[in-house]
Amino acid sequence: MGERYVRNVQARGSNPLISTITVDGNHGMAARTANIERKTRETEIFLSLDLDSADSSTIDTGIPFIDHMLNLMAAHGFMQLVLKGCGDTEIDDHHTVEDLGICLGLALKQALGKKEGISRYGEATVPMDETLARVVLDISNRPFLVYRVDFKKNTTGSFDLGLIKEFFRALAFNAGITLHIDLLSGEEPHHIAEAIFKAFGKALDRATRLESRIKGKLPSTKGLL
Repeated sequence: MGERYVRNVQARGSNPLISTITVDGNHGMAARTANIERKTRETEIFLSLDLDSADSSTIDTGIPFIDHMLNLMAAHGFMQLVLKGCGDTEIDDHHTVEDLGICLGLALKQALGKKEGISRYGEATVPMDETLARVVLDISNRPFLVYRVDFKKNTTGSFDLGLIKEFFRALAFNAGITLHIDLLSGEEPHHIAEAIFKAFGKALDRATRLESRIKGKLPSTKGLL
């Protein structure tokens, strides 16, 4: 049986708004799925995640560039995302992109449950023409982001490339993962972003894979993650 709870959290900074996050999650390993619903006065997001389904994803965030990146991430990570979101993009994309990272991070944490039997570590290096990006992660419950990516431009189309870091920061801290993202080479900003999202999907797939040799045990010598 999964768990359902509603969590009220203080919104960003001094803004007194309250956001509501509803989570349907699984604490066993039979079905690694989660549903997240987050509503604030800035965004409204519904996200459904299945870590073990390679069916096509359906993604509509109101930001076409992010839709494209998340579709790539899901496809190359062999996971299914059903995602519907909207936000105050008439101001800018920041609130929506950050909240998408929060929701995906929460979904990952819930879908993995107690983390028993997973490989825990994942790494992927992905090329895209002149670009080479590497993502290394540890599902450790020690949230941390190291982001060594230097874009030579600030935007691709109308999208602010600085928001990619904000997305992955929110994801890492809400999922409880240590995440390193490195750009090894690259110039074209769309290629860089695409390689990063593909590499994250592949690294996550490897880290969440069930390892038969540990026979459902927790992947930690401490006995705790």
